[in-house]
Amino acid sequence: MTTPLSRRTVLRGVGAALALPWLEAMAPRRASAESARPPLRFAALYMANGARADTWRPDGVGRRFALSRTLAPLEPWRARIVIPTNLWNARSNVGDGHYVKLGGFLTSTQIHQTTGRDLNAGNTSIDQLMAKAVGARTALPSIELSMETVSTGVDVNVSYTRLYGSYLSWRSPTQPAPRETDPRAAFQRLFDHGGVDGSQRESRKSVLDVVADDAARLRSRLGGADRARLDEFQEAVHSIETRLAFEDERAARAQSAPPELRARQDELSGTLAAHAADPGRSGDHAERARLMLDVMALAFATDTTRVASLMFGNEVSGRNFAFLDGVTTTHHDASHHDNDEGKLEQYERITRWHVEQLAYFLDRLKSYREGDCDLLDHAMVLFGSGIRDGNSHDPHDLPLVLAGGGGGTIDGGQHLVSPPDTPLANLHLALLRRMGVELDRFADSTGALPIG
Repeated sequence: MTTPLSRRTVLRGVGAALALPWLEAMAPRRASAESARPPLRFAALYMANGARADTWRPDGVGRRFALSRTLAPLEPWRARIVIPTNLWNARSNVGDGHYVKLGGFLTSTQIHQTTGRDLNAGNTSIDQLMAKAVGARTALPSIELSMETVSTGVDVNVSYTRLYGSYLSWRSPTQPAPRETDPRAAFQRLFDHGGVDGSQRESRKSVLDVVADDAARLRSRLGGADRARLDEFQEAVHSIETRLAFEDERAARAQSAPPELRARQDELSGTLAAHAADPGRSGDHAERARLMLDVMALAFATDTTRVASLMFGNEVSGRNFAFLDGVTTTHHDASHHDNDEGKLEQYERITRWHVEQLAYFLDRLKSYREGDCDLLDHAMVLFGSGIRDGNSHDPHDLPLVLAGGGGGTIDGGQHLVSPPDTPLANLHLALLRRMGVELDRFADSTGALPIG
């Protein structure tokens, strides 16, 4: 190829425009270090209902630490993660058990108590501040995903609207960011960008078929290494489409089954409580979670967006995790363990499952190459919960993991122990600055957390 390929190159077809991952042909012939540097991405993965506290914290500090048994799935990634401990959001230390914890996780503020729709989180969340800073450079400023639909009604136990339990991202203090709960719809956003009507979307079997001619023309212009990358990329897209089709068939079969069988199938797959108000969305919860994570990784790899979030569940989620060995109850019920060893064991298994999903996402990011590095080197992934322990609703020393290289600015492989009750906003400030949001202070921050 005589001239570099634009990073904005897409494969086009009727009603679709599929962005490409990084290719060697996109490397500029002459460029400054700044212009040649791959962009940073930020992802927030939220786990509701806290974690079993006594099996979370690593043993040891600094670089000499051993991961706890809950964090053990991250052992292959220990050199690329930071475990920050002793962080909290002081504004969430109020009477409500759950809603203020989620509401302040990315804002470091306190939500306004209401039983109506006059929502106010007190701040714009860090992901949306990042989206405002870098979103104009991508097709989508950000994507917000969730495994559960929006909760409605009032939680009479604490006099808060349940809407607060459904939103992690806030575009402004009074405007939560809408979330996508359907993996297929989330996937379609990567190449539709709002420009395809419903009839086109339903009639199209595969985006790869639509852009096949353009892909063939591009392939003829690429070198051997880039052709291999293009093949791997197309295979990744094909895999997601195949799995989405299987989930669609599963949902169709479930809906056509007799009511008593549908109830039993939902119970066994761990979706009964979560889908009681969401008919037609039953299926394999673990597979749907991984489809969402695959979509996020694909969105980052194609530079369709640089900011994303996923809620594995709403706060006070009643999702049944009986699909895990040794678990017979819901997430929220297990979190209210009352120090019962049986419930604690189930709580730990559920928490570990969420950590396993983080490990899966890190693996997907690693699978995409960008120049001499991989996508994880150019990403920052914040995983955690706004509650330390679901039984006491403790907001001190939050369960958190920060993964990724941040473009060489994050010093991985450490258990970073801060003084007790260090503001979570210190971590937020450090992440914001790396994404180009220049602030002297964020919420109640006292300085940027030294993560690199």
